[in-house]
Amino acid sequence: MAQVTLYLDEDTERLLKQSAQRAGLSQSRWVAEVIRRSAAPEWPASLREALGGWRDFPEAETLRDGIAADAERVSF
Repeated sequence: MAQVTLYLDEDTERLLKQSAQRAGLSQSRWVAEVIRRSAAPEWPASLREALGGWRDFPEAETLRDGIAADAERVSF
């Protein structure tokens, strides 16, 4: 198993410790899980299977029906 050294500022270290503790994981395991989720080459199968699962969900045009026209944009 590879070892990696991370240099974290105090605020980030505190977030890491809190997040790992809430998840019930070691800091190392928590970081590894975040990397796996963030670097995954594709969406998880459970999410892909859920896509299109709401057969009665309205189309975008229907959702936008009755919404006022967008305001004119101002360039900065």
